[in-house]
Amino acid sequence: MDVRLTAEQRQLRGAAARLADDLGPGSVLGLEDGDRLARLEKAVEATGWRTLRTDGASGVEVALVVEEFGRGLVDVPMLGPLLADDLWPGTPSATVVVDGVARDARGMRWGAALEGGQVLVADIGPSAPGADLTRHDAVVRGTPERVGDLSREAADRWHALALVATCADLVGTARGAHALALEHARIREQYGRRIGSYQAVAHLLAEALALIEGSVSVLRHAAWAVDELSPAEAIAAARVAKLYSARAARTVCETAVQVHGGIGNTWECLAHVHLRRALTSTALFPVRLEEIDLGLS
Repeated sequence: MDVRLTAEQRQLRGAAARLADDLGPGSVLGLEDGDRLARLEKAVEATGWRTLRTDGASGVEVALVVEEFGRGLVDVPMLGPLLADDLWPGTPSATVVVDGVARDARGMRWGAALEGGQVLVADIGPSAPGADLTRHDAVVRGTPERVGDLSREAADRWHALALVATCADLVGTARGAHALALEHARIREQYGRRIGSYQAVAHLLAEALALIEGSVSVLRHAAWAVDELSPAEAIAAARVAKLYSARAARTVCETAVQVHGGIGNTWECLAHVHLRRALTSTALFPVRLEEIDLGLS
């Protein structure tokens, strides 16, 4: 495995980062900015990134875009439509259905699910926000219609991709929360000194960064494995990455709340939005410790 990104992959990551920085919410109040959401939706639609996989993108390239969108709390559908397109190619306004619920469904019309090798599609109702303020879910309406089948190998590879995509979102969300906390530690002063100069705060931020770096490593391997290893090996790598990244992301996001002090427990602080997104991505295609054989403590 060559861990280095190609020039094209670096450009893709840079483009996704710029879009997230320019049109991401930036604040809790920004989540309700309809004009911003419209411009963000138009920009994401223009990129064609929701069909990355069927356009020939690798698992690594999918992970790069999803990670940057998680970092910037991009609040228009991306992860759901991307996974749905890999199941039901060429269909706009479709998102993925997991456990009977259409995920990441704001503005989407269809829900696509994989059940026992069968691709099932159904209408979905209006989306509504839940615990995750950046992604809305919707209920499935009517009886699902069978539109295709996947071989066992293809279904397992899709499952590996789904795990990698949620893992990438976790890593990105953790990176965003850490950056938020780091910026606060640089400007907030107590007793005439910036709080980042105190060891208690600096150590928390350093430990959080170490968790993020570990998450990036396991994510890169799992994303590479989606295309380069057997489906069983790809799923095994993705499970390890998801379990590690989920634990790390929760710790990093809770650290961000703690570094902000009392402000971190208020609605106006973005730290809780990162934490909500991390918890939601953890629950999407969840992994239990018993499912892996490498032993994580």
